[in-house]
Amino acid sequence: MDMGLNNKTALVTGSTRGIGKAIAFELAKEGVHVLINGRNYNEVERIVNEIKSAYQYTSPQNATADLADTQQREALFEKYPHIDILVNNMGIYEMMSYEDVDDEIWEKYFRTNVLAANSLCKFYLPTMLENEFGRIIFIASEEAIMPSGQMPQYCMTKTMLLSLSKSLSQLTKGTEVTVNTIMPGPTLSENVYAIIDSMYANQEMSFTEKEHKFMTTNLPQSEIQRFIKPIEIGRITTFICSPYASAFKGSPIRMDGGMIPTIF
Repeated sequence: MDMGLNNKTALVTGSTRGIGKAIAFELAKEGVHVLINGRNYNEVERIVNEIKSAYQYTSPQNATADLADTQQREALFEKYPHIDILVNNMGIYEMMSYEDVDDEIWEKYFRTNVLAANSLCKFYLPTMLENEFGRIIFIASEEAIMPSGQMPQYCMTKTMLLSLSKSLSQLTKGTEVTVNTIMPGPTLSENVYAIIDSMYANQEMSFTEKEHKFMTTNLPQSEIQRFIKPIEIGRITTFICSPYASAFKGSPIRMDGGMIPTIF
């Protein structure tokens, strides 16, 4: 299916690995010129070259920047003043008990997971409205509406993104600009793969068997009983970016593998 995105330009934050990388590749497959972002120039350049090799009809660009840093954001804005699609994927997370989350950590998560994304929206949204086309997507998590209690500082920021998305969507009335949030469930990123693989390192099992054992033991509420593949999130994100998805406005889109037990 042609998504109608040929020659659009997209900034995908945190796109050197995992979900962000998958989104960048799926957009490039549809003819989108993707700005690859990460903090390490060489890692970013590697992904740029991979996309150039795979999709020669596109022009991916290196958008190295620590987006939590105001000066580096400003430099990015100066270098790339216009985009059609903004995918706010960048974020930090780690397991922490509530007692260990001090004010400095709360502020770090707020700056990185919320304020950086908000600054990008504030800069790029006005031009999208002027052009009467644009897509802003926040990548949140099922933890945004079903906190496990294992990452309170992370869950708080992902819940905030749902509210921010809805508020910004109110500014797009009557236009072909949309703002939405995608909430993936447990996803098989490179880090997750390494963790699961090492957990059963002494057992002669295929990775599929290790994955199934982990899900059965630790995440029995999952209805798919496997991790979501990053490419699956890349595909749904690409559709939400499409002109065919204009009716999604301020929507929290669940792709959680059945983790959330509620009907809404």
